[in-house]
Order: sequence, then C-alpha cells, then structure tokens
Amino acid sequence: MYAIVEIAGQQFKVSKDLKVYVHRLANEEGSKVSFDKVLLLDDNGSVTLGAPAIEGASVEAKVLQHLKGDKVIVFKKKRRKGYKKRNGHRQYLTQILIEGIVATGAKKAAPKAEKAEAPKAEAKAAPKVEKLVETVEEKAPKAPKAKKGGDDLVIIEGIGPKAAEALVAAGIDTFAKLAAASAEEVKAILDASTSKVQHLDPTTWAQQAQLAADGKMDELKKLQDELNGGKAV
Repeated sequence: MYAIVEIAGQQFKVSKDLKVYVHRLANEEGSKVSFDKVLLLDDNGSVTLGAPAIEGASVEAKVLQHLKGDKVIVFKKKRRKGYKKRNGHRQYLTQILIEGIVATGAKKAAPKAEKAEAPKAEAKAAPKVEKLVETVEEKAPKAPKAKKGGDDLVIIEGIGPKAAEALVAAGIDTFAKLAAASAEEVKAILDASTSKVQHLDPTTWAQQAQLAADGKMDELKKLQDELNGGKAV
C-alpha cells in the first residue's frame, strides 16, 4: 500500500517504514506528525483519487531529526560588467519515518456531472458566430500572393530590398537575367528608380549572379567575403 501525500509544499510517494527528507518542519525530534493532504491511495491495486485530497485519509509519521542538506553553489556573473557573486546554500531539512497510512473513511471522488447540452441555444448562436467570422475575414487584410518564378536577388552582395524591387520592375527577376545584364544596363535601371539606390555599384553583381545561377554557393560565399558592400576591396 502506498500514498501520494503533500508535505510542506512538496508531493511524495510514501509507504510504511519509508524514511523521507522534507522541508524543515516545526515539530520537535521524536514527536508524531500527521499529514491529511493525501492525493492518492493505492491499496493492492484499488486506487482512490482525491478531489483534490481524500477525505478521512492521512499519513502518520515520526520526526527523526532536523538537519541541513548538501551545499549548493550559486554563482552569478554579468558579462562585460565586472560583476561576479558566489554564494553557498544549504537547505534546512527534516527526516521523517512513515509509520502508517490511514485510509479509514476514504471515499472515491465522484465523477463530475456533465452539463446537459442546449441544442436550441446552440442553434441560435451558430449563425452569429458565422457572421462574426465572415466580418473578420472581410476586414482582415489579404496576404500578398507569392511571386511565381524569380530568385531572391537580395542574396547578391550589395543588393537590398529596394534595389531588388527596382530590378524586378525592370524585368530582371532571376540570377540568370542579372548575370546576362551588363553593369551599365543595371546602373541605368538604378538611376531611373525613384528609390534611393543610385549610389549602388553593380560592378560585381553579374559575377555573383552567375555563381548563384550555377548553384555554386560556396564559391559565391568566398567571393562575397572579399567584397565590401558589393564592391571589390
């Protein structure tokens, strides 16, 4: 026979003659103590659950000794602040001996009664919910449709969202098209854009785009490590 009992804010699985360490109790050593917050009882396979505690059930124990637990080191540090703090902590504990489990008067928790459904009220409320959903869908902004085809030109070093938007508007929406365009053609597109992208230097964009179009991403990464804002260092 065993029980799940709450002692000093902690839950323990206990049985007769078991020694347990719990948070420090106010009782003196050698005194008897009883715990009535029994959450579960198992008597040879017959399980009784509490709601939350079992009425009439208790766990009887004897206080053996008061002691301290093992030392725990608490170390705090703040990076780049010069702050370090080291503390030790030993938890105050009480060792108790479980002398018995009392199940007299324990009653099995009655199952909660299910509320009867109200079909009429549900039927009336349903149209309101549907109308509310339709209203929310109408007011919610529609997500922009994903572009079909095209590549993510922002991968190219030196191309930002505005520059990519200007290139796509001019018909250059893939790595292959960007690789085939000359630096002068790309520069003309940037100069004609209303966005502030005229300062960008597209000298290496075609080379980067060709590597991306060929799937040579490692070589592209190596090349970009040598660039600064898309420009050759």
